[in-house]
Amino acid sequence: MHKRDVPHGWIPREQWIPMIGYRSLVVGLISGWLLIVASPRADELTDLLTGKKEEAATSSEQVISAGTSEKDDARIRKRLQAIYAEIQGLKSLSVRVSGGIVFLSGEVESAATETMALAFARKVEGVVKVESTISVNRELQPRLRAMWAKLVKLAQQVLVGLPLFLLALGVLALFWITGRWLAARQGVFRRIAPNHFIAHLLGQLTHLSFVIAGLVMALSLLDATALLSTILGAAGIIGLAVGFAVRDTVENYIASILLSLRNPFQVSDFVDVGGHQGNVVKLTSRATILLSPDGNHIRIPNATVFKAVIVNYTRNPERRFEFDVGVDTDQDLPMAQSLALRTLLAVTGVLHDPKPLVVVQSLGDSNVILRCYAWIDQMQVDFLKVRSEAIRAVKSAFDGAGVVMPEPIYKVRLFDAGSVAAASAEREDRVRAKGPPEVRRAAAVGSIATGDVSVDRTIEEKVEASGADDDTDNLLSPDAAREV
Repeated sequence: MHKRDVPHGWIPREQWIPMIGYRSLVVGLISGWLLIVASPRADELTDLLTGKKEEAATSSEQVISAGTSEKDDARIRKRLQAIYAEIQGLKSLSVRVSGGIVFLSGEVESAATETMALAFARKVEGVVKVESTISVNRELQPRLRAMWAKLVKLAQQVLVGLPLFLLALGVLALFWITGRWLAARQGVFRRIAPNHFIAHLLGQLTHLSFVIAGLVMALSLLDATALLSTILGAAGIIGLAVGFAVRDTVENYIASILLSLRNPFQVSDFVDVGGHQGNVVKLTSRATILLSPDGNHIRIPNATVFKAVIVNYTRNPERRFEFDVGVDTDQDLPMAQSLALRTLLAVTGVLHDPKPLVVVQSLGDSNVILRCYAWIDQMQVDFLKVRSEAIRAVKSAFDGAGVVMPEPIYKVRLFDAGSVAAASAEREDRVRAKGPPEVRRAAAVGSIATGDVSVDRTIEEKVEASGADDDTDNLLSPDAAREV
């Protein structure tokens, strides 16, 4: 075709694709493929929505044979009459079969009996449908006779199985008594576990083991082992629910067992448990009881004790104390250190090995801080008393040697010393006259004795008075393993 013969507006074939665009072409091809593939699926979806597929399946399952005859009806009727004749309560039913349809009539004692009759009729081969005109007898006298017959039958069954039941009960009682007798032999368990709590726990576990064994044997005699699985399953579910409900209590109980197996402290030990300081009174199955230096009882849950950082100040008899003392910046520091060291060595109760130590701790605004360290034997002397005596001795030594210990001054007041002394004496007289007895005694003493570093047993005596040595409720035992 020549160029002059081309119609106006005609586009050559080789220019179709560039004009339509490759992207449009690809979209068209994919859409066509989806229509071809999805058309059978669309038919299936339509059948599912309209229910045609289910109707077809139902019709294929319920195909009625065209060859039903009077001979087949007689066979179905004869079979149903034979079944009903063997079952109490169905003997009076009449059966009629026509064209595969079963017609039942008569009177039964209960609705359950009617349901059973219909179920038997539907299971016979060749039955198309079951029509029932069965009526349930609602009269009182037949029902009473039926109930009485059931009670008599139940009583007979109980009498027949009573010897076996009594034997199973005797086996369970025997295991129960044996386990309880063994659990009461605490001397045997104390040889295994010296701690009273652990020994008692072992006894309880032994008793429980015997009870479970007796229960299994009793149910085996009664041929009711399936019941045991049901009981154990229910017990497991109930135990899980109770465990979540009393989680804190169970956690404290388990922690008490672990703490009693390896004691982190002993009675009267001075400890710090999570910031709570005091002497240990006892460890119970729920909490650890401390007696604070102020004489207060501190009750800490065992779960907290088990997870807390515990500082035992009594475990090591040698203990170090420290205190700070400030000297003037113009003082000879080596001389002050040497004087403080000699003074510490001369204090009663301070050990020479390990030796005391005096170091320059820090430089303040108007003084230099010296820190003094010294060791004592807690079994021989009192910690607080020796520390107090050491501070007093260093202060006296510095005063005697002229070592200046400056203090910052914030305010200066000018007053008459004589009037202040008179007012102070007057206040002391009023205290002696009107104060309580202990205050009057303290005022009369006027000064305390120095040099006394003997061990103070006040808290230990209070711990003993609190019944810490009562083994029946104390999980701490000197025979138990101790944490090192």
